[in-house]
Amino acid sequence: MAQLEQMAAPGSEWWRTAVIYQIYPRSFADASGDGIGDLPGITARLDDLKSLGVDAIWLSPFMTSPQMDAGYDVADYRDVDPLFGTLADFDEMIAEAHARGIRLIVDLVPNHSSDQHVWFQQALKAAPGSPERARYVFRDGRGENGELPPNNWESVFGGGMWERITEADGTPGQWYLHIFDATQPDFDWTNEEVREEFRSILRFWLDRGVDGFRVDVAHGMVKEAGLPDYAPVADADSMGGGEESVPYWGQDGVHDIYRDWHKVLAEYDGDRALCGEAWLPTLEKTALWVRPDEMHQTFNFPYLMTPWDAEELRSVIRESLDAFGAVGAPSTWVLSNHDVIRHASRLALTADSPQGEGLGPNSAGKPDPAIGLSRGRAATTLMLALPGSAYVYQGEELGLPEAMEIPDEFRQDPTWFRTNGERYGRDGCRVPLPWSADAPAFGFNDTGASWLPQPEEWANFARETEEADPDSTLNLYKTLIAERRERSLGTGTLVWEDAGADAVAFRRDDLHVVANLGDAPIALGDGVAFVAQSEPFDGTALPPNASAWFTRA
Repeated sequence: MAQLEQMAAPGSEWWRTAVIYQIYPRSFADASGDGIGDLPGITARLDDLKSLGVDAIWLSPFMTSPQMDAGYDVADYRDVDPLFGTLADFDEMIAEAHARGIRLIVDLVPNHSSDQHVWFQQALKAAPGSPERARYVFRDGRGENGELPPNNWESVFGGGMWERITEADGTPGQWYLHIFDATQPDFDWTNEEVREEFRSILRFWLDRGVDGFRVDVAHGMVKEAGLPDYAPVADADSMGGGEESVPYWGQDGVHDIYRDWHKVLAEYDGDRALCGEAWLPTLEKTALWVRPDEMHQTFNFPYLMTPWDAEELRSVIRESLDAFGAVGAPSTWVLSNHDVIRHASRLALTADSPQGEGLGPNSAGKPDPAIGLSRGRAATTLMLALPGSAYVYQGEELGLPEAMEIPDEFRQDPTWFRTNGERYGRDGCRVPLPWSADAPAFGFNDTGASWLPQPEEWANFARETEEADPDSTLNLYKTLIAERRERSLGTGTLVWEDAGADAVAFRRDDLHVVANLGDAPIALGDGVAFVAQSEPFDGTALPPNASAWFTRA
């Protein structure tokens, strides 16, 4: 496979400053017409991503899977699920992306496999204590007859974190650990056979030309020795971002795994990158994942979860730049992804919504859509001026809100089912994209099929409609990304400025950036020449819930 460049000089690698676009394959574009997005659909839309100006794509799971958790339950790590296409389709997609100067990062799910993976099927047929079972976390149960789970851990998706199997002779048997759904058994990463298997998987995709890996649940692969009982604090984030000393999150042993993987990627030209999904309690702990011999990036979830508050935003930006800078890594910035409420809705919520809870018809604190969109655009305008690498989730460039009114009978997130409908889960941020207002399924395909129903009002967000509107969210994103590249905003430092208690304000060379998070306009002064405005406005008073880039005469 052709590569975009040879190894860059240290400190100038592409991933340090890239704008990376997350594609959730089943919801991006559907070439087959079956209602589920696919790889040929992505290939057909690469010119749209080129025009947006992104540097790379992060492709969410597309490997062979029973799809019990939208592909995050992998049955074969070396093939494409027929739902999305073939390996030949993958090869064509990556070649076409590279031809347009767009790199490709693929999602890798190493914490757990599908229960349909050949290894787990072998484990079910093997005896307790066998090499086959040693690849996963099998344990005897507690109680007189092993009828109680090995500990009290609760699954991220609700319910217990242990499932009891029936042995080959029909008797009740051991229990296996699953942080997520029961169809997603956790690997045992103390097992060298597991470690060697994943080295091989990395090389399989690197040999096909991928530019890196986004590592799913990167903080969950190692569990505390002895698997001690643990109960999370009330209202804690389900992925562990707010707590210290969780026995299945952020254990020190994970760092050895990523040092090993770093060496594998270093065997290849082209600055291949590892980016970790690691929900950790502090930015200082998060930065430990991107020390020079470990991962290259990790998601800045503290930034993503920061509310619409100027003081808190200033604080998390300062802490991020300090923490990541201390280990020589770039900070990453992200506002939305496939697991959280879209930020065009989340930033205007009027009630708490813990990560993974989701929004639905009966949720409290639903956002005002106009305020949400304004804040979403303002937040992005601020984010894309920050030094480091930025992630954009598909559809946010259209200003898509969370789809909150999905009828119960259409919901598919395991969280919905495992909590008996008490938590809506993540379906609302995963609804297929609108491309054309007047086409079937809004242009997602030619048939009108859609694996999740698209809200009628999404016709107003269709890409073709926004292309023609100079003030659209899409054209705002294009302007911001182009100016970011032209002004090299991904590198360098920022100088803080004072625009009042309700503002986040800083300067990047001659470019001034101000976000107004308050209720009153902010006077920007004389000699202002605007480069970008999150909301079109006249004069030099920045409205509430708006951001602007400008220079001064």
